[in-house]
Amino acid sequence: MNIVIAILIFSLIIVIHELGHFMLAKANGVFVTEFSVGMGPRILSLVKTENKYRLWISLSQHDIETKDDIKANTIYSWKVLPIGGSCMMLGEDETSDDDRAFNKKGVWGRISVIFAGPLFNFILAFILSMFLVGSLGYDPAYVTEVAVNSPAEKAGIQEGDIITDINGTNIDIGREIATYLQYYPFSDKPITITYLRDDVENKVAIQPIKQKKYMLGFGYTADNNSAVLSEIIEDLPLYNAGVRSGDVIIKINGSSIASGAELEDYLIKNPLTEKELLITYSRDGMEYDTQVKPVLVSDSYNIGINFNTGRIKTDALGVIKYSAVEVKYWIVTTIKGIGQLISGKVGADELAGPVGIVNIIDNTIEESKEDGTKFVVLNIAYISILLSANLGVMNLLPLPALDGGRLVFLFIELFRGKPIDQNKEGLVHMIGLALLMILMLFIMYNDISRLFL
Repeated sequence: MNIVIAILIFSLIIVIHELGHFMLAKANGVFVTEFSVGMGPRILSLVKTENKYRLWISLSQHDIETKDDIKANTIYSWKVLPIGGSCMMLGEDETSDDDRAFNKKGVWGRISVIFAGPLFNFILAFILSMFLVGSLGYDPAYVTEVAVNSPAEKAGIQEGDIITDINGTNIDIGREIATYLQYYPFSDKPITITYLRDDVENKVAIQPIKQKKYMLGFGYTADNNSAVLSEIIEDLPLYNAGVRSGDVIIKINGSSIASGAELEDYLIKNPLTEKELLITYSRDGMEYDTQVKPVLVSDSYNIGINFNTGRIKTDALGVIKYSAVEVKYWIVTTIKGIGQLISGKVGADELAGPVGIVNIIDNTIEESKEDGTKFVVLNIAYISILLSANLGVMNLLPLPALDGGRLVFLFIELFRGKPIDQNKEGLVHMIGLALLMILMLFIMYNDISRLFL
């Protein structure tokens, strides 16, 4: 069932893309020979003749080429393979003398037809974002914690401050901070942070410091209940010392820990180092002592703040604003990811194709089922936003066979005043398509290989 949902998501995104081409083709007087949902042989086809619509079953290419009432009108087809769709236009890949042909239209008209596909993907992402943000809200980029004596505290940053800019990069939501740090981690160079406090903008320069991060390998809830360990990570110090999920921390180095909140407070005031700790914990009414030494997990620069990742509700105008921000976030993230791929910081073997994405959708649905149907639907919408924005960006890449490649030729025509020979352009796109197919096979091989790891 999850595979069916994944196929429907793919199909919706691609059909919307093709619908963009279709609607702008019609608006520019371009004759669309066929608009189809799915791929492969036709199951049902609808053709509007002069007087009525006519339904055909398993319409053949021979019928299309020989029957005047079919070839003179747009064919709307449902095809056997429920994957994607297509919008075929007269004169798109061949020269035609028909005034309705794509190649006969003005260059700006043709640009609008080609650009409409990616644009409709962005519009779909925006509509889905309105559903997501309207239901769950957005993730404001405010500071949730400032470490004592950290560079951020010394610079005057406080809990609740809203970060709006880091080193000239605009910040609208919390995820943008995480994404920024993923691509531009803190170093020994000072950074500039702009933040809002009581609607007043403040700008500070902060010098990151290098800190070692140590872990014991456990999770807990920072509330007023007992400090129950909700998770123990294998092969980390507490696990190796025999501590398990469900155990309750009651003392650290002789200091009593009465709740999860007190455990959090203790760890903030006493950051883990390479020094051993004496931890007292209880299990089934019995107390145990264990000596554990934290393990070094990272040695990096930071400024000593944590920021919000949760969502809060917003009003109607906020839904519109942050839906646009959601789309912008995924467009920018996709572009940065492509940049990482080109620079070699991300290997081609880390790319995910249709098989990998279907697996991600399947896992997401399964993990969401415990939270109810509403969260399954919201997570599907979230993935669809990502995929639709991603498809829009990828199609605008200036590569042969993609919409971006076609736009390159159209802009060259715009500046040189005449079109490039259509046969030469077609050859370039054909070669590009062959290379893209090879890349897709490579990605699919990686996807399938990862399933068996």
